[in-house]
Amino acid sequence: MLAAALCLVPAAPAPAGEADPGRWRPKVGDRWQWQLAGRVNTAYDVEVYDIDLADTPRATIAALHRLGRRVVCYFSAGSAEDWRDDFAKFRAADLGAPVAGWDGERWLDTRSPHVRAIMARRLDLAAAKGCDGVEPDNVDGYLPDNAAGLLLTAETQMDYHRFLVAEAHARGLAVGLKNDIGHVPALAGDFDFAVNEECHAFDECAVYAAFTARGKAVFNAEYDRRFRGGAARAALCRSARAANLRTLVLPRDLDDSFRLSCDPD
Repeated sequence: MLAAALCLVPAAPAPAGEADPGRWRPKVGDRWQWQLAGRVNTAYDVEVYDIDLADTPRATIAALHRLGRRVVCYFSAGSAEDWRDDFAKFRAADLGAPVAGWDGERWLDTRSPHVRAIMARRLDLAAAKGCDGVEPDNVDGYLPDNAAGLLLTAETQMDYHRFLVAEAHARGLAVGLKNDIGHVPALAGDFDFAVNEECHAFDECAVYAAFTARGKAVFNAEYDRRFRGGAARAALCRSARAANLRTLVLPRDLDDSFRLSCDPD
């Protein structure tokens, strides 16, 4: 889910070189497929699949591994979705305002130890299912445009980001920074890769050089209809390739009803 960033957090000094983390980490050239709805189509010749943690059977993850794919598992780390099996475990005090445009979903108080314990159990599930990495979504509830109704700030969000990184890494999982462009410069050294929605549409892609300069993958999805063909798509793909972004044009429902890739042939 996309939300505009208000400002950029200053970057930490770039390391001269990063040690082997001892776990899988997507490389800047890795191709990907992103499908969160419907039966997962395992036929794409890509290095990385990003699929739903709760809805995807272990057998599908195992099948992708047999095909030589790495698997990133999506879950919402900043919102409670009333269709999830663990929704009832959230307390009333954990819940904020509804997430605009998403029925049955409410922002979470990510400062809460109780919320963090639930997210730790979701990471346990990711490890148990054989996921290679995770994509924690909705990690920008502090932005005023999201109107979360909670006392969240850029500082509390930074603390939550680092909690997620530490917990994922403790389980041997790679972890991606989802959107939250304002924190990209400060966190590119902490996260193993990034997932972005519509940075081309909103002219926000340049910030991801903080990841690609470290050899870390940036997986980007664009939804605007103008990118489905013609000169606009050609320009999009030229820009994506020049920036070392792995850009796909996808349906907003992420249901594999169509897929257009900017990857080189």
